[in-house]
Amino acid sequence: MNPAAPAERSLLRELLHPIVIVGALGYFVDIYDLTLFMTVRDQSLRDLGLEYLIKGGAWYQDLMSWQMAGMLIGGILFGMLGDRLGRLATLFGSILLYSLANLANAYVGSFEGYAALRFISGIGLAGELGGCIALVAETLSRERRGYGTALVAAVGVMGAVAAGAMAEVVHWRTNYIIGGVLGLCLLVLRIGVRESALFHKARDTSESGTVSRGNFFALFNHRDRLLRYLCCVGIGLPTWYTIGILVQRASSHFAPAFHIEGAVITSRAVALFYLGLTFGDLGSGVISQTLRSRRKTVAGFLVVSLLCAALYLFGSEGWTNNQLYALIFVMGLGMGYWALFVTIAAEQFGTNLRATAATSVPNFARGSLILLTAAFTWLNGRYSAPTAAIVLGVTCFFLAGISLLRLRETFGIDLDYLERD
Repeated sequence: MNPAAPAERSLLRELLHPIVIVGALGYFVDIYDLTLFMTVRDQSLRDLGLEYLIKGGAWYQDLMSWQMAGMLIGGILFGMLGDRLGRLATLFGSILLYSLANLANAYVGSFEGYAALRFISGIGLAGELGGCIALVAETLSRERRGYGTALVAAVGVMGAVAAGAMAEVVHWRTNYIIGGVLGLCLLVLRIGVRESALFHKARDTSESGTVSRGNFFALFNHRDRLLRYLCCVGIGLPTWYTIGILVQRASSHFAPAFHIEGAVITSRAVALFYLGLTFGDLGSGVISQTLRSRRKTVAGFLVVSLLCAALYLFGSEGWTNNQLYALIFVMGLGMGYWALFVTIAAEQFGTNLRATAATSVPNFARGSLILLTAAFTWLNGRYSAPTAAIVLGVTCFFLAGISLLRLRETFGIDLDYLERD
């Protein structure tokens, strides 16, 4: 008999846990809806007579910023509710909110309506990933939870690939209907999934008056917790710099600046980036389990991402569109530490603040795109698009490196602990 077989079967059983499977499907729908606007942005703006916004307008006219503003608020709201009411209860609420908002988005007819619905959808989309990762991390064994969260993220980011592919064959209004219907179907699948035992234990402890649950401000009233929180957000900054600046603006800003041969389609660029991210998330999960280190793995992926961004901004002059697509795919691979990023955020905090941190941290990283977009627009008004992107890239990667150095290693730590007030 193969002595490794029992362990392999045990790992397979853990990965086939209903929470992992439903969590992966949930994140698939979440990412489909999250990236939907990026893939249909140009098409929808043209149809609505807002084509002038494709190249950019005033800061308040950036629809992606409206969505990210909603995610900032939703990250705080659903994070707090996740620690107070339970991970599952908030997942139900978030799915329902963003599904209905996306269905309504299919019938929008003005900029104001579009912005309002992207904002509402953003609030709902914020609740999925953090609650799901916290639930998976608390359910699987400490030695293997990295595999579970990597699988959830890898399946999830395929939602962006699907959104990019659908954007090329389906009308943008139909795409929003598909996203909303997928969310409502997921709502039915979630029925029957159980809450984590660690949450019930934390709830019982808090009811005795020892600790509070879901207190967002508790993340800031203690120096050590504040630094942990800020560092968790910091390591996620390069991801949304890459997606929101380099990839989303590839066709409108960078392809013309670098004299790329052939048309660059935004939806295809986004799909290829997330396809790379899918493989990267799987790879980072396996590598972190092999090295038994979250920090070393993230450091390696940050180096790859930095090299890709440098090649994009300094070495792509005169390339063909297919060469640029290939680089964007590799950039996605380099950014494949997103699952580890959220897992680290969940592992850095006790059970009574875990959902609050794991939900708000990635949404604050996503929300950084509001500042990045505003800064890029301001810099691009004075310098070229590549120069503006270089300034922002140096800033984001520097902050990520410093943040990673300050974070403690969390591989295999026991998550059964509480943050005291």
